[in-house]
Amino acid sequence: MRVIHGLENIGTDVCGCILSIGNFDGVHLGHQALLRRGADLAAEASGPLVAMTFDPHPLVTIRPEHIPPTLTPTSEKIARLADAGAEAVIIVRADCGFLSLAADDFVQQVIVGRCRAAGVVEGPSFTYGRDRSGNVAALRAAGTRYGFRVDIVGPLEVDVAPGRREVVSSSLIRRAIADGNMELATRALGRPYALIAPVVRGRERGRELGFPTANLAVSGQLLPAEGVYAGTAVVSQRRYPAAVSIGRAPTFEGADLLVEAYLIGFDGDVYGRTMRVEIEARLRPQRKFASVEELRAQMARDVAAVRDLSART
Repeated sequence: MRVIHGLENIGTDVCGCILSIGNFDGVHLGHQALLRRGADLAAEASGPLVAMTFDPHPLVTIRPEHIPPTLTPTSEKIARLADAGAEAVIIVRADCGFLSLAADDFVQQVIVGRCRAAGVVEGPSFTYGRDRSGNVAALRAAGTRYGFRVDIVGPLEVDVAPGRREVVSSSLIRRAIADGNMELATRALGRPYALIAPVVRGRERGRELGFPTANLAVSGQLLPAEGVYAGTAVVSQRRYPAAVSIGRAPTFEGADLLVEAYLIGFDGDVYGRTMRVEIEARLRPQRKFASVEELRAQMARDVAAVRDLSART
């Protein structure tokens, strides 16, 4: 898959593409449905499926205080877009000039001029252009005027509670993760939520307790609610069940928020390497233990619970 940085670097190889534009944070089931439809149309049009996304988030330029926490770092987003069928990803820096384009100028300069798109696939809430003045109706009219087709894919819903469903969205997934509801996040994403970060040296308390952990220096990504989780760590393309602690080490009166993963069955050095840790289920909240021995016993129970869950999946 080709990754294109900047509108100015778009070449003729995307001519006749089916284009989908969005932040694509999470590349969740709704995004995947868009891209599946786009792949079908691209096959009909004999052109590539192209996803256009933004780095950093456009709100960095216009309302930095409202930037939502990130679900997928850019490298992860690109990989997931490729998995969903995109043959090229255009990464745009949404600066003031880009964001000031009027809706019709956006169509003329970006969709028609740069991408020469044969079609555009979006969801019903899609907006574009200065002050988000362009909507789906305006896009359909522009498609008729400039000669590209427009397909609108309806929203997907997911069960959020018995008898209650909601539309899959990045906002829904953020709420689920912030609540520690990883099962809901997994249903909406179509895969477990993953933290991706370098491993750094910590205080090595886990090693002293008999459970050496990898300490992840997570930056910019949304962290699940504090607690202990069952997950899977990926090291050199091998997968290991992992007990993951997200919290402030209350037994040791810690102040810093730590992300630590104990990899079951792994014996090696991961310092300085980037690790992917998929968070699958919350086992328990964080709590302060009366003694180190009590903490050690609970850690053993946590690891046993992770082994059990891993054996059943």
